[in-house]
Amino acid sequence: MSRKKLLFLISLFIIQWIFAQDMKEGFTYLETGKYAQAETFFNDILNDFPDNKTARLCYGRAIGLNGKAAEANTLFTDLLAEYPDDFEVKLNYGESLLWNSNFTDAKVYYNSLVTEDSQSFAALLGFANTLSNLKEYEDALAMVNKALEVSPGNPNAMVSKKYIYLGYAYQNQQAQNYDKAEALLTKNLELYGDDKDTLLNLANLYLIWNKLDSAKTMYNRLAEQPEHKIIALNGLALVEHLNGKEKKALSISTEAFNSINKTTDKNIAKQTTERYAQALIWNKKFKTATNLINTLITDNPNENWVLALRATLNIYKSNFKKSLTDYNQILVNDSTSFDGNLGKANVLKALGYTDEAYTSAENTLKFYDQQKDATNFINQLNNSFAPTLESKASHTFDNGDNKAFAFNNNVIFPLSTKFALLGNYNYRTTNNTITNNSATSNNLSLGLSYKFIPSITFKGTAGMTSAQAETIDYTQLLTDLSFNIKSFKLQTLDIGYKRQIESFNADLLDRELVQNNYYANYNLGTNFNLGWFTQLMHTSQNDGNSRNLLFTSLYYNLLPKPSVKVGFNYQYITFKDQVPTVYFSPEKFNAYEIFVNLIKDEAAAKPKEWFYNLTGAFGYQYIEDDPKITAYRIQGAFGYRFSERSLLNVYGTRSNIASATAAGFTFTEIGLRFKWQFLKKAVFNR
Repeated sequence: MSRKKLLFLISLFIIQWIFAQDMKEGFTYLETGKYAQAETFFNDILNDFPDNKTARLCYGRAIGLNGKAAEANTLFTDLLAEYPDDFEVKLNYGESLLWNSNFTDAKVYYNSLVTEDSQSFAALLGFANTLSNLKEYEDALAMVNKALEVSPGNPNAMVSKKYIYLGYAYQNQQAQNYDKAEALLTKNLELYGDDKDTLLNLANLYLIWNKLDSAKTMYNRLAEQPEHKIIALNGLALVEHLNGKEKKALSISTEAFNSINKTTDKNIAKQTTERYAQALIWNKKFKTATNLINTLITDNPNENWVLALRATLNIYKSNFKKSLTDYNQILVNDSTSFDGNLGKANVLKALGYTDEAYTSAENTLKFYDQQKDATNFINQLNNSFAPTLESKASHTFDNGDNKAFAFNNNVIFPLSTKFALLGNYNYRTTNNTITNNSATSNNLSLGLSYKFIPSITFKGTAGMTSAQAETIDYTQLLTDLSFNIKSFKLQTLDIGYKRQIESFNADLLDRELVQNNYYANYNLGTNFNLGWFTQLMHTSQNDGNSRNLLFTSLYYNLLPKPSVKVGFNYQYITFKDQVPTVYFSPEKFNAYEIFVNLIKDEAAAKPKEWFYNLTGAFGYQYIEDDPKITAYRIQGAFGYRFSERSLLNVYGTRSNIASATAAGFTFTEIGLRFKWQFLKKAVFNR
């Protein structure tokens, strides 16, 4: 080689080495994530050396990672045209497809790169990330594992693998494959220890799965990491709320809220404040919650998370129209908002706008496919409009030697969200073992229910009773007409007319005693656990007698879950004529009692759960001007919900309190009740 040529090569090598040293600063910017500085740096290089491939590659990476994905893709497309066989250029072009979220083309392209070089770590990892973005998680796991075979323990690949597991688990969670999701997340914990993201995902899975103790365990594990303790406390407060332990939820949330300081991450501070406000609402500390939310509204005007808090507060206070206003504003701000769409659905349902509630819940699923809360909401609405049969069989006896057996069937058959057909059949046979009198009655009624407007529903049935008594057989018309009115917050009013035949015992059935009842029921709730129910009834009878009845009950809810209620009842009855040898008909009757009621509501019971209702009452009753008589009442029901569509319970009552029809002696009833949604879904399409 000539001396002149050798000197040229040496000079060229020195120039390239110096140039590489000059770009080292830019490489550092890229490696440390300072993409804006890298962009400026390599742009300056390209001003002097516009054709330098390395500088062009680095500049493309800098702008792509700095949010200019489309420009980066154009740059790498040009480079690929100039250097079609350069594998490094190909790798960068593939990555630019990911930056542009062009995952379908990226999948095809990375497949070709892996085919070209099956040992390229960058190609394998890029392919894995592409498949992950396409939610093809099983193939993504296989590909990231191949990348780790090429570069064992590579931190970038390990991070990708963690998020592939998280995505794969979430996919299974959404499909309600909870066992598979749990296995994937547990594997993540094995690989990454008590990783925050994995613990939170596992806890969320257990919440959805209703494994609250397991969720609590995950949050407690996270709480052992001081830097994540506030997040863990927020989760633990939610667990206690779902367990019905509202005071404990508030205590935990208060601890988290008080832990916020100037160094707390803003997002965590927001989440903690949100949970604290929710805990106040759960505990009905409405004044404190209102003050906090008003402050948040001032500091964060028109922000959705604050509007959602105010909407929730108004739901708990039954201010549904105010809540609806906030949810509508949330959707103006963000039409995809989960809180906005599903929150609005719940409010519309509470206001009686059923069709609109369906629409809002379905909108939620458009943005959050298979989301469990929205799906459950729609399923519950669907179940409420599926045809239902309720059957009761009962045995009644008293110390007047009257015995009765009864069988009752009620059918509700909705034809739309506003209109339903109603049917009833009742069979009752009764006898007295002293007089040997016996009687049987068969009642059959048909009718309808119609919701005129969201706040007013009409129910009407008409039918016939056929009775076979000791001295007479007869048929009579039966009618029951009523309006249910919910025009005011926390108040309901029922007004109606009911024509019936008195069938308490055989003697009364034998008298063909027709009763025309005109009644009004008024129920008032409050936001401070106090409630009041009152019934007024006037009855005219075909024997010329008439009766007036007043019943009122004032009660207080001590606990929400299970519900514990204590209260005071008062009953007053007066008859125009007194015919004590025929039936209980005092000129005046007064009864006072205090009661305790323990309820685990059947409506809130989940499938394969027990429910119950127990009531004990004690007081005094006064018949005319006679001395007071001790009064007691014991009632109970105990049942099991087999599925969303069926339940069964036994029930019983024992009382010596005179009623509108009973003659003031000890009365006992035991029975069996079965409720069955006999079609899987409604028979109509909305």
